[in-house]
Amino acid sequence: MTPEALAEAVGAAIGAAVAAGRLPLPAAAIPSDVVIERPRNPEHGDYATNVAMRLAKPAGLPPRQVADLIVAELVQLPGVAAAEVAGPGFVNITLDPAAQGRLAAEVVAAGQAYGRADTLAGVSINVEYISANPTGPLHLGHTRWAAVGDALARVLAAAGADVTREFYVNDRGVQMDRFGESLLAAAKGRPAPEDGYHGAYVLDLAAAIVADRPELLDLPEDEAMIEFREEGYQRQRAQQEAVLELFRTHFDVWYSERHLHDSGAVERGLDALRRGGHVYIADDATWLRTTDFGDDKDRVLIKGDGEMTYFASDSAYYVDKRARGFDVNIYLLGADHHGYVNRLRALAGCAGDDMDYNIEVLIGQLVKIYRAGEEVRLSKRAGDIVSLEDLVDEVGVDAARYSLIRYPADSPLTLDLDLLVKRTNDNPVFYVQYAHARIASVLRHAADLGIDWAAADFDPGLLSHDREGDLLGVIAELPGTVASAAELREPHRVARYLEELATAYHKFYDSCRVLPRGDEDVTETTIARLWLCAAARQTLANGLTMLGVTAPERM
Repeated sequence: MTPEALAEAVGAAIGAAVAAGRLPLPAAAIPSDVVIERPRNPEHGDYATNVAMRLAKPAGLPPRQVADLIVAELVQLPGVAAAEVAGPGFVNITLDPAAQGRLAAEVVAAGQAYGRADTLAGVSINVEYISANPTGPLHLGHTRWAAVGDALARVLAAAGADVTREFYVNDRGVQMDRFGESLLAAAKGRPAPEDGYHGAYVLDLAAAIVADRPELLDLPEDEAMIEFREEGYQRQRAQQEAVLELFRTHFDVWYSERHLHDSGAVERGLDALRRGGHVYIADDATWLRTTDFGDDKDRVLIKGDGEMTYFASDSAYYVDKRARGFDVNIYLLGADHHGYVNRLRALAGCAGDDMDYNIEVLIGQLVKIYRAGEEVRLSKRAGDIVSLEDLVDEVGVDAARYSLIRYPADSPLTLDLDLLVKRTNDNPVFYVQYAHARIASVLRHAADLGIDWAAADFDPGLLSHDREGDLLGVIAELPGTVASAAELREPHRVARYLEELATAYHKFYDSCRVLPRGDEDVTETTIARLWLCAAARQTLANGLTMLGVTAPERM
């Protein structure tokens, strides 16, 4: 029985007590969100709830008296072995082993669907992340968002949302011309402009362009710059797409800023904002009155000379997302973009939207890399940055993704390269993956012994050992973990959950012999424990998949 199922059972027990007239509670006060938690002390039962304390005031009764009424209903439910009142009004619940053990079969039957929820069903969410200029390799900051943004999208989808992963391509503006000037300078053997792009990758890219299109060097300077800019843009974007696919980060939409302007979306967006009544003219410029919605100052959309600002593009892009049907628009921005939070939220307000629902801005913090206690830079060809490829070359995709995801994105992160390549339990990704591989080995060994556990009768009541109960309890928490990770936009919760699950499995395996030894017979307990192993393996695999990390069968 999962915590969600138990919460429904407690809610039904409350409803039964109200219907029978034993609990004087208005029907509107019957909670739809009963909180179920696992107590820290196993002696307090399998689960606990504080719902009686929440209902005491509307019922006009002491909390313990409300708890007594709930307990009287709970003990009559199938699968509940005991329920008792504790402390000021907590209800501690103990399930009978069979009720808890049946979860193993449910998990195996659900397969890859176990852990998924419908809490966000019907919600269309656009997750935009990375959105780097197509002028160079993806650096370490982009790498963090590549992992976290992709994991967040996976978790949101697992919670039932219709998710679109979007990369906004900044392929318009001054930075693109500087990129073209830098490539042309490299091709002609000149130093890059002071405000241009540096790094050996510029030399490599310019050389590749010249090798394929030597005639570009004969063009007039202005024409040559444009040609080098466009060639460099296409090649650098292709490189970004390729390395992101290698990193298991796939985008559904690559949205071009040029397209935003060329398609008329900017004009349509500004017209929509004008209709909202928050656009005004002052000092020959066109402004958006974002201070109406908490911004520290109004923002210029069109300068006095008629040139549109970056904020005009940002505004039109948001309006375009809403026009494409996205209910919730999540922006994942770097540590240097704190100033964008209020202005983007205010933009949504100016567009007539709910700032607390239709738009969310998440800020990620910086990442540093250490080896032997000292900060290091891995860059080989990209100048003074660490690229995504550099990190993957050092530690691999799984270790890079997992280590970047397992911490809250809004906290600074330090990666220890020495730790991430260790094949020990000190390395979190190894610890979790090893648990999966260990279970896969047990199931293979069972097959070698001719034990067809999946076809044998399964008695869930035999899973009565404390360590079996603990493992089942953790397995039961995956759906709730996914739902909360999606609701709070915190995929790191799934990683930490997997580490807890791996610990529970190792403790179970060390305390409960699974396979027979020598001439020992295969017993019903053997079969039951193999079902439990299979459920744990499936749960680990599903959680790792939500993080874009592999679940190896062998290590």
